[in-house]
Amino acid sequence: MDSVFVHRGSETAILGSGRLQGLRVALQPNLSVAGWPTDAGSRALADFKALEDATIVGRLRQAGACLCGSTRMSEFGFGLENSQAGEALRTKTADLELVLDLMGESRLAAARAGVCGLKPSYGLLSRLGLVGLVPSMECCGLLAADVARIRDTLQAIAGKDDLDFSLPDEEPSDLAPRAIEPRRTTLGLVGEAQGTLSAERDKAFRAAVGKLAAAGFAIKRLSMPDFPLFSLVHRIVGSVEASSCAGRYDSVRYGRRVPGARNWNEMYLTARGAAFGSHLKSYLLSGAFFQFERYQAFENACRIRARLLSEMRRLTAQVDALVSPAVGPVDLGAPPSLAETYAGFASTLFANVTGQPALVLPAADVAIQLVGARRGDGLLLALGERLLGIVKGGS
Repeated sequence: MDSVFVHRGSETAILGSGRLQGLRVALQPNLSVAGWPTDAGSRALADFKALEDATIVGRLRQAGACLCGSTRMSEFGFGLENSQAGEALRTKTADLELVLDLMGESRLAAARAGVCGLKPSYGLLSRLGLVGLVPSMECCGLLAADVARIRDTLQAIAGKDDLDFSLPDEEPSDLAPRAIEPRRTTLGLVGEAQGTLSAERDKAFRAAVGKLAAAGFAIKRLSMPDFPLFSLVHRIVGSVEASSCAGRYDSVRYGRRVPGARNWNEMYLTARGAAFGSHLKSYLLSGAFFQFERYQAFENACRIRARLLSEMRRLTAQVDALVSPAVGPVDLGAPPSLAETYAGFASTLFANVTGQPALVLPAADVAIQLVGARRGDGLLLALGERLLGIVKGGS
């Protein structure tokens, strides 16, 4: 068995004139493919096989793509521990990967693999057939060696889905290619979003921004004093949503039933105790605490989230895109705590809270993240194409 894949696809591309004809796509086992194992990296869904294709999968097939296999993932996509996201691209066994983005996983996996990674705007892609964890923040990310391939795939799979009632009733986004004129384009730097970079990475990020300025892009410095609250909001709201979603793994609807329970309450407790790994359990327990013991803290977090969204809209209205470093979690050699997990994704999770599109571009020493206004995916991709050669050392 290939170390990257937990399940190898055997299908060939459908003959036809689809825009993705022959494209080899790897995905994670939390996206339903009829007849394929769909365990989302968790014991809770061990041996479960999808009964039908997710909407995204069906659209990939209609466009002529070839599903080459599902890759190893962290439990329900939370964090990057034990994840092989990005490896199918790095080893050239796939042309594009679909990776769940809960707090920046797809983007940091792209940075790790030296490729491009997009988290689309929330509501642009159907979630039907996705085994999720944090419904209001998660999105299926796209990884590829170049931005054009991400755009082509996004055009094929994005759009309304009458079977997904979570999709906002909005007009389709314009994803068509467009020209970018540097001298008419302003990029924003939010000082608080740069976090605590090491001296070496700070120097590399400043050098990358210097290249953009030298290419003619206007650089505007912005401030958002409440930026550190994004992490707190994500942790509270995300854990409550995760705790609620995980309630279905009770050995009645989903999950294995552990023998020996004397009543239904013991059955639920033992089933859930056996279903999840320790890292995810700590997240679910945190969510249960805020849901049942400190509900006011959850309500306050939701109010703060609304305020942060308003503030972010004000900032993005002043520029064409925000630019920030995309710095991944440090390998500590041991399973991370929740605090360490959130510290590792501090540079990316704000886009999940706001639903904005975020694109990571590979660059020397530190990857560059572009973040646009929600539903501004087309402009963001065009900027990414124009900037990719610059930050990698070209022109």
